[in-house]
Parts: sequence; C-alpha cells; structure tokens
Amino acid sequence: MKKRLKFRDDGTFVIVQFSDVEFLDEFDYDPETPKYDSETRALMERIIEAEKPDLIVFAGDVIASNRARDPIQSFRQAVDVAEMSCIPWAAVFGNHDSEGEVPRKTMHELQLQHEYCVAEPDPEGVNGAGNFVITVAGKSDETAAALYFVDSGDYSSIGDRVGGYDWIRRDQINWYVGMSRELTRRNDDQPLPALAFFHIPIPEYNDVWDFQVCYGHRYDSCCSTPAINSGMFAAMVEMGDVMGTFVGHDHGNDFWGTLHGIRLCYGRSTRYVSYVDGVRHDLLPTGARVIRLNEGERRFETWIRQNDGTIVEEQPEHRPEGRKVE
Repeated sequence: MKKRLKFRDDGTFVIVQFSDVEFLDEFDYDPETPKYDSETRALMERIIEAEKPDLIVFAGDVIASNRARDPIQSFRQAVDVAEMSCIPWAAVFGNHDSEGEVPRKTMHELQLQHEYCVAEPDPEGVNGAGNFVITVAGKSDETAAALYFVDSGDYSSIGDRVGGYDWIRRDQINWYVGMSRELTRRNDDQPLPALAFFHIPIPEYNDVWDFQVCYGHRYDSCCSTPAINSGMFAAMVEMGDVMGTFVGHDHGNDFWGTLHGIRLCYGRSTRYVSYVDGVRHDLLPTGARVIRLNEGERRFETWIRQNDGTIVEEQPEHRPEGRKVE
C-alpha cells in the first residue's frame, strides 16, 4: 500500500525537486565528458540528508534515453537514491526520457512498480504518460493540499506544421479541471492550496520574465517553451487552486516570478549546467529547488540548495524591459 502523504506536526510539508538528472547508467558517450552519474547521485544524497524532505520530485529528463545503453536500468538507478532513502517520490517525464527505444508509457509503468513511488496510474483517454494528482493530508486527516503532475510531452507530433516541443493537450487540461473541481467540491467548495509539476515550461514563463519582476537567472536567451499555447495557465488561473508551477528543461534558468497570482518557478539543474543556447558554459552550481508548504495557508516558501551545501534564499532581482502585466 502506498504511503499517504501528510503535513508534519509543525504544519509544514517539504518537497525537494531534482531537475534533469539525465542518468546514463555510467555510459560515457563522449570521452571528453566526465561520468556524471555517481557525482549526481552523491549530490542528491547530500541534499536529501540536509533537507529531509517529505516528498522527492523528479521534474523530467530523469534519463538521457537515446544515449543510455539500457534506459530501464538507467531509470532504476536514477530513482534509487529516493528508494534507498525510504522517502516518497514521484516523477514527471521530459523530452529526453522518450528519445530512446523505451516509450514514456513504459517509463511511467516502471515508476509505479517502485515501493516508495506515490505516483498514480494514468487516467483513461488522456494524452501522455504520468498525469496524476497526489493529495496531502492535514492534522485532522482531511485533504489539505494537492499536487498535480502533468506530462508536458516531448516533441510536436505535427512537425510539418508546428515544430519544436510538445504542449499540454486539451484533454489533459480537461482532466486537470475535472480533478480540481472534484477536490474543490470535497473541500466545502473552496479550492485547495495546490502546486503543479511538469517538465517543459509553458509560454507564460517568457511572459513573466519579460513583463514582471522576477528573481533568479535566465541564462538561456528565452525559455524553451512550445510554439503552441494550449491554455493550461488560463485553466489554472480560472480554477484558483494552483499557487505555483515547477519545471526543469532549461539548465541555465532558475528564476521565479508571479503572473496573475501564480508563481512560475524553475528548479535548479541537478546534473550539470553546461550548454546555454548551444554554447558550453558553467554558469550555475548544480543543486535542487526546495519547496515548503504550510498547512492551512495559500502560500509556500522556496529556496535552492546548491552542490556545496549552501542555501540560496535571496536570488538576484530582474526588472523587465517590457510593459508590466497588471
């Protein structure tokens, strides 16, 4: 039986987000590239020990499947650090997870087989692999918060018309809206405090950087979003439950900003920060984003734990050059 997530006695719930760990089963595909797997695992172990989270989230690109000799074994090794720590965990998938021979549906089925994984099977008739919601109970055992996990896909399936990255599809948005309505109904018609996790940033990540005050870095010249805005952000605004979204994908970005009441957050790349706009750099230390929910409050705190153990609570302010969105 899966462990039920619950707020601590002090009313907090801590999540560690590992982004883009890209395990390769120690296969050194480039002789000039260090073997990162053991270093990445050691980093994750240090962060888990320091933060002692209630939940670990792998925010996509858990493996680099097209470069791994055995993608299934690579996935097992990537999440083994969570399993060995006996801490509940869940994963969403990124574009690199399904570039190899193993489809993302199989990857999602694989995560469900692990003892400490708290992900749920996919809803029927919904696009993608790894669309599920996890609830967090309060002191009275009533549901006090919700965590949505959404598959942002990999690459456009209509590349002859629209290239680039995939987008969250309408049936996924309808599924989210339905789940949100049901959880709201059960909560005396009040939206639950909620967070959402997916891998590829939605187009509003560029909007919040361009038009709002943000905190952190955008070393990629723009956020690598899909060309199509399918309306996921509008749905979250309308439902009123999601307080923050968390993505990976762009290794050189770690910023957050608030747009229409929702904080759009990047994680911190956990494996490496090497290529920005196709050029090799070492701009940011590797690490993880940490999120702390507070029971009964529509707010959360977040910080970055870096690979040397330091905590980054105050990130540099970025003031937009464009028009501010009210």
